[in-house]
Amino acid sequence: MTATGPDAPGPDDPAPGTPERPVATPQERRRLAEETRTEKYVWWSLGYFFFGIHIVAFVMIYAVTHAR
Repeated sequence: MTATGPDAPGPDDPAPGTPERPVATPQERRRLAEETRTEKYVWWSLGYFFFGIHIVAFVMIYAVTHAR
């Protein structure tokens, strides 16, 4: 049994439940690219920070264990 009427999807209609993909403007693409670059920069900075904290901790452990 097939559905008929004004609410029934036609052969050219997209499948129900699949949203149409909006077209991004050049400004939006530029903003998304900049946001991605900024996010990568933040993660690299966080990585360097944690690496530095570990170096400081190891130096402090070494200093405490070799103190007289």
